[in-house]
Amino acid sequence: MENFDSLISEIVRFRDARDWEQFHNSKDLAIALSLEASELLELFLWKQNEEFNTDKLKEELADVLMYALLLANKHQLDVSQIIRDKIKRNSEKYPVNKAKGTAKKYDEL
Repeated sequence: MENFDSLISEIVRFRDARDWEQFHNSKDLAIALSLEASELLELFLWKQNEEFNTDKLKEELADVLMYALLLANKHQLDVSQIIRDKIKRNSEKYPVNKAKGTAKKYDEL
């Protein structure tokens, strides 16, 4: 898997070639991310758990990921580091001995 920096650079080049950065303020990127996540959810509406179109899943997931990466890039966030930080916080909230095999929220463990 290639690193996030290379991928973000490719997304930014695509965006900049079209002069779209002017529309990419934090609020609108967050809204676009949410809207694309809703389109991702729509693939599963009124279907069984694993019944969905894989090509559409890839397309919508790519949109979600691109907006998330653009938002992180806008604020000079190291995507790998913020994910590692979140995993660390989650591991403290959800220790294996309490969370393994359960979907309970951390405050219910």
